[in-house]
Amino acid sequence: MNLRPQDIIVAIKLATVKHGGWSYPSVAAALSLSVGEVHKSVKRLSMAQIYNEHTRAPRRASLEEFLIHGVKYAFPAERKSMTRGIPTAWAAPPLNSVLTQGEDMPPVWPHPTGHVQGYEFTPLYSNVPQVALNDPRMYELLALLDGIRGGGARERKLAEELLSERLREAMQKTPLAELAYAS
Repeated sequence: MNLRPQDIIVAIKLATVKHGGWSYPSVAAALSLSVGEVHKSVKRLSMAQIYNEHTRAPRRASLEEFLIHGVKYAFPAERKSMTRGIPTAWAAPPLNSVLTQGEDMPPVWPHPTGHVQGYEFTPLYSNVPQVALNDPRMYELLALLDGIRGGGARERKLAEELLSERLREAMQKTPLAELAYAS
């Protein structure tokens, strides 16, 4: 069993959804995935001990650990040629409000409606730009994850702190989330 990039997006989405407030079709629609893909992702996440089937929520500590320490190795970012797209990593919220961009070209996810010229930063999964356009909270979390995947030491550290903080906030909206954290 190997985790796939879409599994990480599913896990992040489930961490932001109120406990019990999701269904396979609703997550599939929100992430532009098929219901079958979401179901397989949840199974792989469960096998990897990142998702708790009993609470129907990610295990926050496991998810946080993997996002901060594992994703950059399992799914490294690639920087490619110049393109138009949607800003990510340090060029996107919330990092862009606390880090100065300098003269470097911003990292962007290629997208036809993108309005920023920068270097192509390979998204974790092909649907990430569309997910980000449809869901501001997911955009923030995925951009922070890219800060970890492809940033320098200072950017990574700040992205780790902000991602952890946002996951805690998202998962504390329900008392059962703490069960997912503890298990």
